[in-house]
Amino acid sequence: MSLLRSILNQYLRLTEKPHMRRALHPEDLRRSFEAKARLFFHAPWSMQFEWDALAGEDALWARPRRRASNLTILYFHGGGYVFGSPRTHGAMLASLAHRAGAHAVLPRYPLAPEHPFPASVDHARAVYDACRAMDGPLVIGGDSAGGGLALSLLGSLLADGAPLPAGVFAFSPLTDLTFSGASIREHAETEVVLPAERVDEMADLYLAGADPTDPRASPLFADFTGAPPVWITTGDTEILCDDSRRIVQRMQEQDVPVTYIEERDLPHVWPIFHNTLPEARTTLGTLANWITAQTGASAPTR
Repeated sequence: MSLLRSILNQYLRLTEKPHMRRALHPEDLRRSFEAKARLFFHAPWSMQFEWDALAGEDALWARPRRRASNLTILYFHGGGYVFGSPRTHGAMLASLAHRAGAHAVLPRYPLAPEHPFPASVDHARAVYDACRAMDGPLVIGGDSAGGGLALSLLGSLLADGAPLPAGVFAFSPLTDLTFSGASIREHAETEVVLPAERVDEMADLYLAGADPTDPRASPLFADFTGAPPVWITTGDTEILCDDSRRIVQRMQEQDVPVTYIEERDLPHVWPIFHNTLPEARTTLGTLANWITAQTGASAPTR
């Protein structure tokens, strides 16, 4: 592990976690995250961004400036279903798309509390169907709440007998809005980003009284029999660690081809720090290789 990992963990523990603990309104988190993303997260020069409509809403496309495959990565950003945006995660996805020789699209899905469950789930299905209409293979992914959204979308596709993506991936996904995993409590101190004491508040804003065991809200309770290959990674000190461990176990019991990577002492959704953290770049490279293996796409020569 790099020295930068320890420095980043300490920085997040002293700055980001207290900020998330104190924020009074989702709008405070939205403004702050947008500003920090502009300052700290930068896409590779080889990629260019373009806004375009997708399923009736804005979506941010990251496209290679030079030749690429016809592979598309559909990605749902994290932020507890209440903050985050394509802008906050665009640089990370551009970095992944560059490594995979792909196009990436990040939809602006509806956020709570203005648009509670199932608004984000319904929009995810609409943008998936729109992407399916395009040429070439499609992979879906997400991080944190967005990872949960990607996995709940997969469960819904399977339940409906709909066409499936070539693969699904998730960074530190939120899969259980009942928060029954032991890591929510046991890792409350070791977690350097997310304040465990606010998870119920976030879930209430999103669910607005809906059943947290609905598989569309908590994909831990979905049936993944017949799913395409799935790739999941999380850190062993995260409060959401058990969300990954348990959904991976469930998938394995259902004979899903799942790759699970649990990293030591890395922060929540560490690939977003790809500009500074060596482990983030390694994870993106590993995932890009997995994506190209599932789709038969050719990664660019670097």
